[in-house]
Amino acid sequence: MLKKLPVLWLLGATLAAAAPPPTPPARHAITHEDVWLMQRVGAPVPSPDGRWVVYAVTVPAYDAKEQWSDLWIKSLADASPPRRLTYSKGAEGGVSWSPDSRKIAFSAKRDGDEASQLYVLDLSGGEAERLTSLTLGAGAPKWSPDGRTLLFVSQVYPGAPDEAANQRAAKERKERKYNVRAYEQFPVRFWNHWLDEQEPHLLVQEARAGAKPRDLLAGTQLIRRPGFGAPHGSEGPNLEAEWTPDGTAVVFTAATNRDEAARAPVAVQIFLAALAGGEPQQLTHDTGSYGRLSFSPDGQRLLCLTDPNTPGQVYDLTRLASFPWPFRPERRVLTAALDRSVSVYATPAGSDRIYFTYEHAGLEQLHSVSYAGGAVRDEPSPATGSCSGLDAGGPALVGLWESAVSPPEVYAFNGAPQRLTSINTARAATLDWLPVEHFSFKARDGRELHNMLVKPPGFDPAKKYPLFVVLHGGAANMWHDSFVVRWNYHLLAQPGYVVLLTDYKGSTGYGEEFARSIQFDPLKGPAEEINEAADEAIRRYAFIDGTRQAAGGASYGGHLANWLQATTTRYRAIVSHAGEMDLVMQWGTSDSIYGREVNSGTPVWGDRRIWLEQSPVMQGGNHAKGTGFVTPILITVGELDYRVPLNNALMNFATQQRLNVPSRLLVFPEAGHWILRGEDSRFWYGEVHAWLAKWLK
Repeated sequence: MLKKLPVLWLLGATLAAAAPPPTPPARHAITHEDVWLMQRVGAPVPSPDGRWVVYAVTVPAYDAKEQWSDLWIKSLADASPPRRLTYSKGAEGGVSWSPDSRKIAFSAKRDGDEASQLYVLDLSGGEAERLTSLTLGAGAPKWSPDGRTLLFVSQVYPGAPDEAANQRAAKERKERKYNVRAYEQFPVRFWNHWLDEQEPHLLVQEARAGAKPRDLLAGTQLIRRPGFGAPHGSEGPNLEAEWTPDGTAVVFTAATNRDEAARAPVAVQIFLAALAGGEPQQLTHDTGSYGRLSFSPDGQRLLCLTDPNTPGQVYDLTRLASFPWPFRPERRVLTAALDRSVSVYATPAGSDRIYFTYEHAGLEQLHSVSYAGGAVRDEPSPATGSCSGLDAGGPALVGLWESAVSPPEVYAFNGAPQRLTSINTARAATLDWLPVEHFSFKARDGRELHNMLVKPPGFDPAKKYPLFVVLHGGAANMWHDSFVVRWNYHLLAQPGYVVLLTDYKGSTGYGEEFARSIQFDPLKGPAEEINEAADEAIRRYAFIDGTRQAAGGASYGGHLANWLQATTTRYRAIVSHAGEMDLVMQWGTSDSIYGREVNSGTPVWGDRRIWLEQSPVMQGGNHAKGTGFVTPILITVGELDYRVPLNNALMNFATQQRLNVPSRLLVFPEAGHWILRGEDSRFWYGEVHAWLAKWLK
């Protein structure tokens, strides 16, 4: 017998059934504000017990003084909403959980701090407590296994044994009446920075305010070795370190032949420093490089990423490897059979597998391998887009996922991927954009070339659209199905262009041989494949107007843009940002020498003609023949760019003016290799759109 239901219940059910579905949000063409103001999510850090995850969220602003960045926490055990942990404009970095999952340590520059210092926040309540007050700051904290001590990195003046000596050295330099930079080894600049005399050291301190830090490297023979140095990242030199499982020592990576950087690959080796003090011990003794150190959850293996620095090669795969612990030099390469570079890995507790990502054909998905090595297994991943920022805490496995139409969000990857945050989903839902379309074809040289196609807002397949061929940097890089701020695919397409993204020879994500194939052919071969890809796209897609093509790129993509402008007339407009104009000049003024010699086959004074034959400026004779240096070109550069120095752009503009080619030069005085100021970025996009509109009509 059916139970009699209340009249009000029946009425509610009837109304619910009759209610119209919710109206989808109105969609609009993407704007620079949509791109720039999309909130930016940092890599998530799970707690050791696997119950929580902390991540940073930056709320951008066009005025950098109005930008906010704070830490948030989300439960991994239930569906409760995330909770904000910090309330400050300055960014927090290097989040590290205490072993009991009750506290986090991080670095931040807050009111009264002249440099970033270490803070500890008790998650049961209260304000973050500052632990350090060091002259040159502190960062990258790591808790000891017993939770009593913090390991961190701080900058130190040469020869300073303690903080008092550092203070004296800083005071002396501040009072100097002269100002000079002095060098005795290469490089002198890196990316956007002049290198200075400060050197990163490893310090330890009790995890309480007022405790005295102790420098594990001060006074050692290691730091006096002429080849000792910290590996360089885009922000300068830094040391990477981890506590040993018993907490009696730390392992770290450092360069051993930094003094040979102008003439040899720099080897980054693994060292061990005892907490009790003494001379650090070098654990590895080869010519390769190591990084991303971590220990397996059972403490029996030291894991790392490694590449061999193969002599005479321009690219090596980065592989996942392990050593027994306590350390024995019996390295096991776990991904030896995988013809891809491992990007990032994580080791959840209770699993017999290591999880990692690698690039492949526009995607970056999740995979795993046994601790013993062997076959790589595909793990559940979204079918599109890119996974990044992978990390494990206890049994939890978390990371970021994004695509070209889905800005980054935090995900759990235990089983089927589960989205944990909705930071940008509402804004993304208001945009009129389509997912990227993938296609491949076989080039004349026999290589299979992967491409992504981006369509403009309001796309109508019955219409005809100009083609904008965009060239990625690197060259050891590939196009990702991801949301990007610089050279955002959909913002470039927004005025009504189809954007073509081709992975040419030299790109990563297609194996070691494919990436190495650029050697002795730095520009000509990749450019020919780009032109073939444009032809293939025009052949495949009737909505592309093959009579209206443009090309552009940044960094190595700028090199290629310059080469295309010098060697073909098929494009109506060119955009070149941070583009190399002369291989010899780039060799002598950038922050890299040896790799360029390997790529060209000899030093600049050798017998290889590549230095001349594949320098765009040396193709100037093509102008008279009508086969190059005809296309109008927009040249942009950051004045503080030391990776592709300003003189390349100046030479490019001088060449165009000498040959009477329509050209425009934009120099951004506060920009380095990338344009990172909001208003500069908005102006740059406006100039690109105006340049394309002027010449594509």
